[in-house]
Order: sequence, then C-alpha cells, then structure tokens
Amino acid sequence: MSNITWQRAVIKIGSALIAPDGVQCSAQYLLPIARFITASLQAGKQVIVVSSGSVAAGRSKVPISHPASIAEKQAMAAIGQMQMMANWQRFFDIPCAQILLTADDLRDRKRYVNIKNTLRELMNHGALPIVNENDTVAVDELKVGDNDNLGAYTALVAQADTLIICSDIDGLYTADPRKNPQATLIERVPEVTSDIFSLAGGAGTAMGTGGMRTKIEAAQKCTKSGIQTVIVNGRNGQVFDALLDGQVQGTVFEAQRSELSARTLWLTHTLKTRGQLVVDAGAKDALTERGASLLPSGVLQVQGQFSAGDAVDIVFEDGAIAKGLSLYDSKDLQTIKGLKSRQIESVLGYSHGGAVVHRDDMVLMS
Repeated sequence: MSNITWQRAVIKIGSALIAPDGVQCSAQYLLPIARFITASLQAGKQVIVVSSGSVAAGRSKVPISHPASIAEKQAMAAIGQMQMMANWQRFFDIPCAQILLTADDLRDRKRYVNIKNTLRELMNHGALPIVNENDTVAVDELKVGDNDNLGAYTALVAQADTLIICSDIDGLYTADPRKNPQATLIERVPEVTSDIFSLAGGAGTAMGTGGMRTKIEAAQKCTKSGIQTVIVNGRNGQVFDALLDGQVQGTVFEAQRSELSARTLWLTHTLKTRGQLVVDAGAKDALTERGASLLPSGVLQVQGQFSAGDAVDIVFEDGAIAKGLSLYDSKDLQTIKGLKSRQIESVLGYSHGGAVVHRDDMVLMS
C-alpha cells in the first residue's frame, strides 16, 4: 500500500459507478465517495468531481428499441444531466455546481482561462464543482472522447496536485486480473513508459468508453505536468476510508518534476493540431537550439487547411519537433513560405508580424 499527500484533487467517477444498471442514477457506489469528499472538504482540502453518466441516467426517459442515434443520445444526455446533478446534490449540504465542457472549450485559450477562474471561485465559495462533457451538443470532432482524459484536462486547468480515477478494478495490474489469476497489482509507477502502456486492455464495461489505456493516458498527461495520479476501485468503499488517511489501495503514478508554465501545459496537452509545417534544417536548429520563433524562410511545405490561430505541428523530416499557434492561415502560408519576413506585407498586403509561429506560442516536443 502506498502513501500520498494532497491538497487539491480531481476525482473522476465513471458511468458504471453513477448508473450501475445502465438506465438510471444510483447511490449504490456513491455513498462512500460522497463521505470521502465531505471529510476532505472539512479537513480544508479542495475537491472537483468529473462525473460521467448523463446518457445512462437519461436512457430510461427516451425509450427506444433500436441503437440510439446521435440526436437520441443527446436527448438522453439533456434529460440525464438533470438526473445526475440531482443525484449528486442529495449527498451534500453544500451547493453542487455544474460545468459542461467540450474539447473546443479547452482548446480556446480565453475559455480555458475562464474555466480556471470559474473553478477557483466555486471552490473559494464552498461549492463542489461537478464537471462533465457537454454530450447534449458535442459531436465527434468536439468531443474529448472519454472522461479519464477529461479528468486529466480538468486537473491541469484547475492546477490540482492529484487526479483520482475510480475504476472497476483495484488498479494497474501486470495482466488483466479478470482473465489471469496470476496477475499482480502494481502499487507504484515511477514513470509512464511504453511498457506501462503495453499492460493496458480494452474498455471494461459496456457503458463506459474508457478502458485502462485511457486511464494511463490521463496519468501520463498529469504526471508529466507535476500531478500525481491514482487509480482505485470505486466499488470498494474501504478504498476511500484509506484515502482519508493518505493510503492508496490501488496504483499511484508518481508526479514528475515540472516547471512548465500554465500556458505551456495548455499548448502541450489540450490543443488539437489542424495541419503541419515542414521546415528545413536551419529552422529546426533555430527552434530547438536557440529558442527562436519560426520564420517563413524556414518553411518548406504547408500541409492541411487551417485558420490563423489554429495549432499546427512543426515537422522536420519524419518527426514533429514542436507545436504552436500559426499567425497565418494555410492559404497565406502557401504564398509566403520560403520568403524573408520583410517580404510578408508586400506579398500579402498585410502582416501579423515577421514570425509564422511565435516562440511564446510554441512548445517543443520531447
């Protein structure tokens, strides 16, 4: 059993715990979690909940005999979100606050900062923030995709020190314990490596979209950013009694030392790139060795269609060396690639500056 200390935690709770039967909310597994949250708040700690389950909670209110369409799932989510929040509120005397997010909310810097400010004020005023993906409007291209990674993004934006992921097994094992009785629990993971990813299986339940792989992905995002991550069995109430004493009956992914700024973390983890800029060796050296901005003279190829302000991968030969926000759209970049910075205005008729991607809007890839 491992020991941890923490002050601000995000706790992710999946559909299988919220709605075990797949059609309505239940208190079956939530009472011990609610007691843990209440005791933690009384001890002066801060907690944010990332809760799945809106579609499952509303499923019984949209009766169908065929596979649900996107619109029908969104209708289930719209009804189920109310059921889910009411289910949470009955466990607490403090107000519960609903925050619905899409991936676009996290990718837009202004909205990202607004989310951070809202979470801070809710906790300052004694409310319990409950975050979920906005399934009533999100379609595939707007989806985070799973609430394990949404939990990681929430931990990043909230500047938490701990992410607690509630699973349906005790943690990360050397093999799938449901299939291999010789599998043993891994209590501590110093670093998320390819070997750790190789231990991940598929999704564990029909209701959830996240299997062990998405939990490891979430742990990787967090630990690289200085946030320790814990996987525990959310169906075992004793787990949460132990957590109150700082003991983890599960797996602890150790936080790595991180001195990255909040903006750099946002650039690294939440932005989806829309295209690629292939650069020459001189530009590659300028970016990686001298910390320079990317100038149009170093751009060889522009791939994909994107707008000014979209994120792009900066590629040398076969690998991405950086990611950043393009100051020009793809059409204009096709025109000015290879040119000197001083030629931009005369060629385009305007200029956003001499750089294609400014150093302040760029993060180097390890």
